[in-house]
Formats: sequence, C-alpha cells, structure tokens
Amino acid sequence: MAAADSKAGTIADREIFYAVDLPRTRRTGELAFVLLERNTEAAMPVHVAARVTYPELVTLRDESDRILLPMLQGVDGNRDWRLPATFLASSSSSIFHSEVTLPIEMAEIVLPMLVRTGRLGLRSVADGPMTPLHWDNTGRWQLSLDLVCPERATTVEVVPRFERGSETIAYEEDPTLTPSGWIIWRDKIGLIDYRGGYGFVEGPPLKVPRVELQSLLATLYSSPRLPPILLPPSLGLQETVGVPQPLLHVHSGTRPGGRTVETRLSAKVWFDYDGELVAAGDPRSRIVRVDRSILIQRDGDAESRLLRRLSSLKMKKQTSGDFEFAPRLLPNVVRVLVGDGWRVEADGTVYRRASHFQISVKSGVDWFDLSATADFDGQVVGLPELLVALRQGDGSIRLDDGTLGILPEAWLEKFEVLADLGQVEGAQLRFARNQAGLLDVLVALEPDVQTDAAFDEARKALAGFDGVKPLKAPPGFCGTLRAYQEQGLGWFEFLRRFGFGGCLADDMGLGKTVQVLALIESRRQSKSGPTLVVVPKSLIWNWQKEAQRFVPNLRVLCHVGTERSREVLESGNNDLILTTYGTMRKDIAYLREIEFDYVILDEANAIKNPRSDSAQAARLLRGRQRLVLTGTPIENHLGDLWSLLDFLNPGLLGTARAFASVSDGVKPTSGASGFLARSLRPFILRRTKEAVAPELPPKHEEVLLCEMDPAQERLYGELRDHYRAKLRGRIDTHGLARSKMHVLEALLRLRQAACHPGLVDKSRTAESSGKLDVLLQRLAEVRQEGHKALVFSQFTSFLAIVRQRLDAEKIAYAYLDGSTRDRQEVVTRFQETPDCQLFLVSLKAGGVGLNLTAADYVFILDPWWNPAAEAQAVDRAHRIGQDKHVFVYRLLCRETVEEKVAAMQASKRDLAASVINTDNSLVRDLDRKTIEMLLG
Repeated sequence: MAAADSKAGTIADREIFYAVDLPRTRRTGELAFVLLERNTEAAMPVHVAARVTYPELVTLRDESDRILLPMLQGVDGNRDWRLPATFLASSSSSIFHSEVTLPIEMAEIVLPMLVRTGRLGLRSVADGPMTPLHWDNTGRWQLSLDLVCPERATTVEVVPRFERGSETIAYEEDPTLTPSGWIIWRDKIGLIDYRGGYGFVEGPPLKVPRVELQSLLATLYSSPRLPPILLPPSLGLQETVGVPQPLLHVHSGTRPGGRTVETRLSAKVWFDYDGELVAAGDPRSRIVRVDRSILIQRDGDAESRLLRRLSSLKMKKQTSGDFEFAPRLLPNVVRVLVGDGWRVEADGTVYRRASHFQISVKSGVDWFDLSATADFDGQVVGLPELLVALRQGDGSIRLDDGTLGILPEAWLEKFEVLADLGQVEGAQLRFARNQAGLLDVLVALEPDVQTDAAFDEARKALAGFDGVKPLKAPPGFCGTLRAYQEQGLGWFEFLRRFGFGGCLADDMGLGKTVQVLALIESRRQSKSGPTLVVVPKSLIWNWQKEAQRFVPNLRVLCHVGTERSREVLESGNNDLILTTYGTMRKDIAYLREIEFDYVILDEANAIKNPRSDSAQAARLLRGRQRLVLTGTPIENHLGDLWSLLDFLNPGLLGTARAFASVSDGVKPTSGASGFLARSLRPFILRRTKEAVAPELPPKHEEVLLCEMDPAQERLYGELRDHYRAKLRGRIDTHGLARSKMHVLEALLRLRQAACHPGLVDKSRTAESSGKLDVLLQRLAEVRQEGHKALVFSQFTSFLAIVRQRLDAEKIAYAYLDGSTRDRQEVVTRFQETPDCQLFLVSLKAGGVGLNLTAADYVFILDPWWNPAAEAQAVDRAHRIGQDKHVFVYRLLCRETVEEKVAAMQASKRDLAASVINTDNSLVRDLDRKTIEMLLG
C-alpha cells in the first residue's frame, strides 16, 4: 500500500500543459496541440510530452485535466473520451496521445475550459518555450480584400484585410490561418469568416498589371461567394446600382415525350445592364466597365422578380436562366412580356412594344371620326393595321422592318370594345352623335389626344351629367317626393335634353313607379302625347292603384284582356296606356305604328335575352324617349345589360362583342368592364336604400342551418351518388356543353330533396323534413308574438306541403302563386286583416310589384343561384313605408348542395356592381370543377 500511495502522490503532483503547436498547425491546416508536463527530475524544469495512462487519469489533481484529456483524445478520432471508469481502470497499458487536434466545431466548448486552467500556451518552434495564449471570444473576424494601387503604380495588389468592427489585424502581422477558420496572432487565438475568400490568404498577395484591372475585377466578381472588395479612389471607379432590362431569347427544340417526340420551346434570359449583357445564371455580382469608369452592382431582387414572372406564365424552369414551355403559350408569353417592358426574340423574330399612341377625333354632320396611330420604336402604323391586330386576336402587327409589334394588353382591352362600337370608314372609325359619351371616356384616359371644337362642345355638355339639378313634382302630383326622387326627375330631364334612353335601376322599394308617374304627369301638362308602359301581367293592378293615388288627373287605359280595342288605344284620349309583355307581343303589328311620347318597360329584365320575342317586339315600339325600370339590371351576366341598352339607345353599342360574348358565356376582361362602367354611367341611375333611405328600419339577415332526419338524409345521399356517377360518365362522353340540361336536372332534384322528400316522391308528402320542422317552429313563435311573416319558395309543391300543415292546425294564411286571379284582394287581406299573419308566396309570382309592409319577418325556404331574386322578395317588406325592424331568414340544409351554393352567391351579388358601380371581375356559371364541388 505504501508503494501505491507513493506512486499516486507523484501523479497527483503533475500538471498538464496545453500548447498550440504552431508549426504543425501551419503544416496540417488544423489547430494542433501537444500535451506537456514539467520534468521535475531535470536540473532545470522543462516541458516534455505528457505520458498519462488511462488508470492515472482519475488521480490527476485538477478536475479540468480529468475532463479535457478524454475530450481531446475523442476529437482526435483515436479514442472515445466517454469511456467507462471500469475500462479506464483495466486498461493499464493505454496512454493518452500527447499530440491532438481540435475541430473548430468544438471551439466554443473546449477553448474556454483550456483558458480557465491557466496552462494554455503557444509554442512557435518544436521543443521551444511555451508563451501564454488567450482565447479571443468577442466575435468572428471578417475577411475583406483591399485593392492597393498607388496613383502612378503599374500594378494592382489584392491584399487581405482582417476586420471586426473598428478593429483590424494588419496583413503584415502574418497571422496563422487555417482553412477551417482558426486565426492565431500575437498571443491570441480566435475564429475568422473568410466569406469564400480563403484562397487569397494562402500565399502572398495577388499582383496583376494595372492594364489587366478589367479582367481582374471580372474574375473577382464572378465568384458566387466573395469577400467585400475595397476599391481605392485612385482607380476612379464609380459604383452604381443597376436596373436590369430583361431579354428573352426563344428557340424551337424537341424532346422525348413518351412514345412521341414533343416539340418544345426553349428560352434563355439575359439582363441588360447599361449595354452590358449578363446571362441570368452568370455568377457575377457586379459588372465592371473600366473604360467607362463604372462598376454596376446587379439588382438580385429585381432579377428574381423577373424570373418569377416567367414561372407565372407557365414556363418551366430548367436552370437559373433557362426555361421551357409549350409552343401554344408563345403568343401570350410574348404579349405579356413585351407589355411588361421585356425585349423578346423568338427564332430570329424581334418583338417590339408600342411606345406611343396618338388619337384624334374630328366631327362630321352627325357623327365623330376617330383616327389613331401607334409608334413601335420609330415604326408607325395607322388605325387599319391596328384594327386588324384587334380582329386576329393576338394583338401583333408585322412592321416594315420585319419585326413584330405587340399592342399592350391595356390598349387591347379598351379598344376591343371601342372598335366594335364604331363603323369602319376608310382609315377611321365613325361613331354616331349619341355615342359621344363612349368617346369621351376614351379621350379622358389617353394622354395624347387631338380633338376639334365640335367634339369638345359635346364633351362639355355631357360633363353636365354630374350637375343634374333635381326637379320638383308637377302641381298635379298628389304626394311628396323625397330628395333622391326629385334627383331622379332631374335625371329624366337630362336624358330628354340629350335624346338618351335611360335605365332607372334603384333598389326595390325606393319608389321607381312614383318617380315615373311624376314624369308622366309633367308630360301630360305639356301636352306631349300618351306614354306607353309595358309591365308584367301581375303588376297591372299595382300601376292602376298607384296612378289613382298619386296622379288622379291622368287618363289611364289598361290595354289588356280580350276586350281591348285598337280604336280606344288610338283615340288620343289617353295619357297613360298600361299593357303587358304578352299583349305587346300580340299587338306589335299596330303598336309599332303609334308614336308615343315615352315608351317605358317595367321589370325590364323581361327583355334581358335580346333574341326573345319580347325583346324583339319592344325594339319595334316607337317613342320619342325610352326608359326601363328594374332593380336587377344585371341578373346573370353583362348580356342582360346590353339588351336593355340596345332597346334604350339603338345603335349606341353597335354589335359590341364585349357584351355579346358574355351572353355566350365568355368572361370579359376587367379593363373592358371598367371602360364600360365609365362610358355607360350617364344612362344608368342606381341608388341603394342604405344611401338614400337611411330612415328605413334595420334589416337583420341570418342563415338557419337545418339538419335532415335520417330518412331524408338517406334519400339525399342516394340521389347525390346516383347523379354524381351518371354525370361524370356523361360529361366524359359528351362534354360539359352538351350535358348542362342533365346537370341542371341533377341540381334541381338535390335541391328538392334538401327541402322535403315529398318534392321528389309525392307519396312522402306527409313525412317531416329538417327544413319544414324549423319553419313551423319559427312561424309558431312569430304568430305567438303577434308578428306577420312572408314565406317564399320557388317550389309551389313545397308551399303546398306547408299549406297542408297550416290547414291541419286551422291557421289562417294568405297564398299567392302564378295561378292566383285576384292578387289585389289577397294582398289587401294580408295587409289589413290582423288574424291573417302568414303569407305563402311563390318567388316567381310574388317577388316583384308587391307592397307587403305589414310583414316584419321573411323566410326564404330554398335559396339558389340568383341572390337578386331573393333581394326582390325581401324588399316586399323592407321598403318605404315599413316602420318595423325586418328579420330575414334563409333556410339551408346542412351538408347539401344548398350550403355549397350559399358561398357562391356572394359573387353573383357583385355582378351588377361590376359595371354599374365598381370594376369587380365577373363570375361565370357552371364549369366541371364547380359541378364536382356541388356534387361532392
């Protein structure tokens, strides 16, 4: 035991020193250590290589040594420093290596521990003395490159510079550097970030002749990772941030495509920096032009945005600057990119952008002629060529020098409408006098337009539209017009003064009929002749009643029924002639021979289809002025509005493909919609209840989600699965266009199943349904609280089921559908009889022309595509004269086609606003994706 204690005591007195071996560090490129200890047996104490066996480790005096020695052995790769104590004790012959290396990843862990021992040092020569070494842990040093070139020097020297904030290590201090990132200088050791420039510190500074400065800088800046370069003023280079001008070079090619060879187009992107072309994949960060004394910094963010633009055009990225795409995309790619300012060349064809347009308008006897030219970088083309470009659809023009001119998208959107409104007369477009408003909108948008005095005068007169003055009701009018209604009379006068027809498109319930009756009374007093008003059959009695109330002096003739007389019609003893659309169609042969003062169509959406018999007959009517009244000028698409305006102002819109194409299911551009919105503004007057009738009571709208009972849910699921399978097969075989009737049938059946099983199977009318149960419960609450309610449905069969339930409970109600004879009697009973609290109404028959302000609750049993029809139904109760809070409930069956359509209705509500109020984009009807969503 005494011998063992003596040995242990000797080891415990030993100290381990950690010396950075500078020669080996420089030779290997790694941070090399040698582990030393004092030789106490020598005459003079010296450091010798430490020899510590594994069992001796636990007897070392300093705990740091007991931790550091295994760690350094582990990072050397020869031993695992996490060896168990039992192994250390049993491996008596194992000796720790005295020469080790330290990876830079371990720096933050190991070096602070080494410093704390007080035994970290630096040995500059083998077997030399060890000087204390300190850990520089205040942050990494950064490498930059200093171009040294005295004013008259013939060489340029690239000198490394080591910086950290305001601190600098001079290159002359010759610090020791390792590729892994160690830096040793003076008595310190730290870390350095070379920023990709380690090659510049491996040897002496790089020197090149000054005449090769252009090549040197080009080489330096071509590195993808390069330290900052410090340019001396003596070089005279001025650095600027460049703006990349993009170029696209397109060429044809082929590639294997399955069993065939598919033709593809390849494209390479270049950027022009002040005359210097740089490929998109070029690694240079700066462009050097020594001859021009400039250094252009590339704008990487701008280049990335430009490359992303190509991806948005369905061009597939191959490398950093190479793309591939299908040939069919080329016209759109060229048009969009040239419009964005790109220079494009495809298989030798250069595309040019129109840089300037000049337009002139000259007046004729009763027309205006428009001329236009476009300048493509000095190549000027006139209106005939521009019209050809519009007609061919790709917006390109072959120029005299063989290049192709591309018309901007915005110009095409605007002029494709205008070109269809005018008539081609030689090298000009000719417009009628009443089309001055359309031209005025165009002129206001173009920066370079020349006009003559006559056109300027017409524009000035039209500008008075914003200054329409309200007119008071004539003396014979019994009642008081509201301020917005007096404004409507002023607008009628504006239209009459300029000879325009107009569409009064006020919200339902704002008194369109009253405004027109005031107009007719004023025309009666000026002895201007009779006014013809064409209305739906259901509104004849409403017009009679309103005329008796507000203009009792008018001589009113109802030209309807089997006893109508042509002689009475033409007698000259009538001020207001009321007829229906059906009677107008039957009697158009002689109605067209009479010249009326005004021809007015109420609920004018009856002529929304320009090819219908009603629309064609209405255009034959003769009137010095024309008006249409509708709360829904656009129900489904812009074609509805086109038909109204074509009746109001024949020839105003020409054949207008921008409208007609929409009628055929093509979506117009947003630019065309915006142009139409501005140009048609004088002809349409629309006010909302929120804007002009703030005194109306609040309207609360809510969706009631109803749960189907198991039997109804089973029926709905069976129908959905059946139609989903049937329609998918039919659409795949016959296409969507030839399957729409089948689609509509499927949606109709699913809607009916969501309402009540009895609508699909008449033998099940006695069953319950989720929607019916919710309705009956709500109606009971309404009646108990003393309120009145309207119940609307598009399905009279559903109303019949509701009636059965009410009859069984002996509950009084009023009922109206298309077969109701005396509508006025039914309405009066509901309005004036306290015990009649419920009114069941067919949406088609009762959605317009009724004043039902006795009701303050409205239930919509089956909401569907067109929210405008629902709004009309709600407006039966929420209109002028209502003094109670109105509650509107839409009943939807959960997880059915109804719930999915509800989300789509919002886009339909925006249709009218897209032209009448705002520039919103239009939403088209069913496509395959929508069908799959609805049947999902």
